[in-house]
Amino acid sequence: MLKRSISFLVTWALVALPLSAKEDKKETDRLDNCGTVLKEILDIPDDIPPDLLDKAECVIIFPSVLKAAFIVGGSYGRGAMTCRTGEHFTGPWGAPSMMALEGGSVGFQLGGQATDFVLLVMNPRGAKAILHSKVKLGANASATAGPKGRDEEAATDDTLRAEVLTYSRARGLFAGISLEGSTLRPDNDGNGRVYSRKVEAGDIVRKGVVAVPPSAQELISILNKKSPKNLSDPASLKE
Repeated sequence: MLKRSISFLVTWALVALPLSAKEDKKETDRLDNCGTVLKEILDIPDDIPPDLLDKAECVIIFPSVLKAAFIVGGSYGRGAMTCRTGEHFTGPWGAPSMMALEGGSVGFQLGGQATDFVLLVMNPRGAKAILHSKVKLGANASATAGPKGRDEEAATDDTLRAEVLTYSRARGLFAGISLEGSTLRPDNDGNGRVYSRKVEAGDIVRKGVVAVPPSAQELISILNKKSPKNLSDPASLKE
């Protein structure tokens, strides 16, 4: 009986280890893709206005989201969120938390091709809400399609008041997109796989309890290069 139990445990371990490694690779590939997507988008001057990126506290990227992910079984897109470090979001960009984007009206706006989403979180209140719970865009956090161009002169009052600005890229075309009605939440299971231990999104992003993983180096490097300083109104940085 003991031999059977030992044999079963050994067999289970041999099966579980490759599965675990495969899941870990999914997360590292996702972080790699987040960096690639953001670099491609930020290297085009007429996409996200630099002025808006410089005033963002956090950036969230969901690479290669497929329409089917939102209409089959209530699945979701997965990506990563990184914020500026420091008590008032004034330091360098820090280690990312894995994130999930769920349904709402997203599925009806996507075509058959993969779509990349980039979200700018524009104030501390929005950042803290997203990091600590499920947030419904348009209800728990104000959101609007982000403007394009070299500056924010075309920004409307809604844009300037929004906590989250949302963008999409599909088939090489980049545009603001409404994600109102969809939800954002931390993917703490994904964080466990990336950092090899149980760790909450808020602790990763706000407390700096982990280092930037190798697979996120490009993502953090491009943000520190393109937007090294937070140029928000100092009054808006008060917590």
